[in-house]
Amino acid sequence: MDKQAFESILHKDILQRDDLITLLGAKGDNLKQLLDHALAVKLEHLDNNIHLRGLVEYSNTCRKNCKYCGLRVQNTKVVRYTVPDDEVLQCARIALEQGYGSMALQSGERTDREFVDGVERVVKAIKQLSGGKLGITLSCGEQSEETYRRWFEAGAHRYLLRIESSTRELYYTIHPHTPEHSFERRLECIDTLLRLGYQTGTGVMVGLPAQTLGHLADDLLFFRSKDVAMVGLGPFIPHPDTPLWELRDQIPSKEERIELTTKMIAALRIMMPEINMVSATANQLLDPQGRERAVLAGANVIMPNLTPNRYREEYLIYPDKANVGDRPEEAYRNLEARMNAINHSILYNEWGDSVAFTKRKQHTKGE
Repeated sequence: MDKQAFESILHKDILQRDDLITLLGAKGDNLKQLLDHALAVKLEHLDNNIHLRGLVEYSNTCRKNCKYCGLRVQNTKVVRYTVPDDEVLQCARIALEQGYGSMALQSGERTDREFVDGVERVVKAIKQLSGGKLGITLSCGEQSEETYRRWFEAGAHRYLLRIESSTRELYYTIHPHTPEHSFERRLECIDTLLRLGYQTGTGVMVGLPAQTLGHLADDLLFFRSKDVAMVGLGPFIPHPDTPLWELRDQIPSKEERIELTTKMIAALRIMMPEINMVSATANQLLDPQGRERAVLAGANVIMPNLTPNRYREEYLIYPDKANVGDRPEEAYRNLEARMNAINHSILYNEWGDSVAFTKRKQHTKGE
């Protein structure tokens, strides 16, 4: 497409499905236009600040059997664990010392009482330890409304529940078609989180077998329709101990997946200029500069891993995860240098809430 016609799409007030498919298919000069415009939009609305979430991979025990995930219940090669409370709190101390401002607790999907009580307990303990200084994001899967409310009241205020694909048919190519893996239940949980007042996030994998640009455009429209506060996008990386490993020859190349992921981030930044977007660890695995590419495409959140090293090798949703052996202080220094090299600055000691969410909340109060 000629530059002028492509530029006219970039500046539309509301991007439609066909517009998004065009953006996601951009190559050459058009791709540069897309990335440059997305970065300009981010700098205009959010500045060049990067928010940090100190990540703790709290538990790798999961009741689900998703076809892409190394933590799936039928993978008997995984040594299951739950990080003890005292070690989670040590991670919180590190987050405080290094000025992260926020923590994120991520886990496999569990609904047992021990797990639900444990999450509530550590959230309260982190808030008490930090004197309320640390913001808390949870990513612990589908739960009952009561559980979500308990965790919210304990002090968690952000929640990430990735839809993985907003297209029902594609969803069931990467999940078993069983009551435990209900597409409708996933949507219901996202709606519950929104209603309870969480800064709600969702996201998808990019580069799945049989996934088209149309599917991805529909995902972007889904994010907009839900008016989410944050989104996590990352390239699909097949795990050898999962059913989707058999379809690895049907996915795009590493470079194609990382490029498509950056295009998704860029298009979404243009659509929803004030939401938070994560530069996922998976980007760095496919490309040593993948994290930077995501930031320059519009991402503004990075999640350094604070999980004690002895647990990290057992939390492999996908194989060969980057930075498994990093020490927190080394990752801290390295990250700051890398962000400065692309003219971005880490914003320390801030929760880093979604600007879109904050404005919406203020508007609602004013009505």
